Amino acid sequence: MITILNDNFSQLNDFLHEKSFSKIFILVDENTHEYCLPVLLGNLETELSFEILEIEAGEEMKNIQTANQLWEILTEMKADRKALVINLGGGVITDMGGFVASTYKRGVQFINIPTTLLSMCDASIGGKTGIDLMHYKNMVGTFSFPEQIFVYPKFLETLPFKELRSGFAEMLKHGLIADKKHWDNLIQIHKLDIEGIIPHIQTSMDIKQDVVEKDFHEKNVRKTLNFAHTIGHAIESLCLEQGNPILHGEAVAMGMISEAHLSYLEGLISEDDSKIIIENVQRYYPYLDISDFKDEDIFSLLLNDKKNVDSKINFSLLSGIGTCTYDYQCSQKNIVDSLTFYRNLENI
Repeated sequence: MITILNDNFSQLNDFLHEKSFSKIFILVDENTHEYCLPVLLGNLETELSFEILEIEAGEEMKNIQTANQLWEILTEMKADRKALVINLGGGVITDMGGFVASTYKRGVQFINIPTTLLSMCDASIGGKTGIDLMHYKNMVGTFSFPEQIFVYPKFLETLPFKELRSGFAEMLKHGLIADKKHWDNLIQIHKLDIEGIIPHIQTSMDIKQDVVEKDFHEKNVRKTLNFAHTIGHAIESLCLEQGNPILHGEAVAMGMISEAHLSYLEGLISEDDSKIIIENVQRYYPYLDISDFKDEDIFSLLLNDKKNVDSKINFSLLSGIGTCTYDYQCSQKNIVDSLTFYRNLENI
């Protein structure tokens, strides 16, 4: 269940009063510790004792070492199975916190309070938790629903522009795979700012929630949410491996362009539709230089994608603006051509 918080967080306080938790553990990074935790604590009304668990910010921290440290801290602080973990942060915090909570003592309850646009519209919703393995994105994780998701849109005021733009990529993706009207409304935003984006957040959250409710364990339609992520995750992983991490939304934007072109090459969408998609994504996102990445290195990561079966790369590709197909296998030539197409955009 997703709840939009009012300014005094009364819905969160009601939730805490109605449940019988033994203790609260609030997971933050140094950014949410500084900008968001004071707001949460200033409105928290509970007799329960609580502890703050802080990790460094960044995708690089979403690994087994950090998870192990958090498990050890929970153990040292004698967290029992009636404890509550509150994940206050962006996608790394909700992914990591959910994974740690869902595995500690075979599972303790957790809630997500997303603080970034990306986590509000996407990462905190759907019950996917996880950590990266080496440089492979989200390779280890669980399907585990949070007890609740509490969204406080004013947290967006703490974000730098790049983080806001990163989250907007997932909103565009939601429109492309499921709701043409949502896409059309989003591309009418000429300046990416909080005022322009906030009216559309609920629609994106509803799209994600609706897809998840139909297919929690990603056996069929939930796979459409992976549009732009097959190639996008591969590029994100290579950047992480090189020690030059990029924001998730930057990788998704690159993925939207290359996979929209791939959808056209496979005859799933028209050239006109692919151009509309690509030109609009380019309006919001700068070119991402992938010239240092060889096709064979990208393919090595594509072959490890979690959606694959029998060593066959399964894509989720557009069948129109607002519709998407999944478990689609492309020719290797078209995949290479879509990467070449993206590389050549720098010279256009």
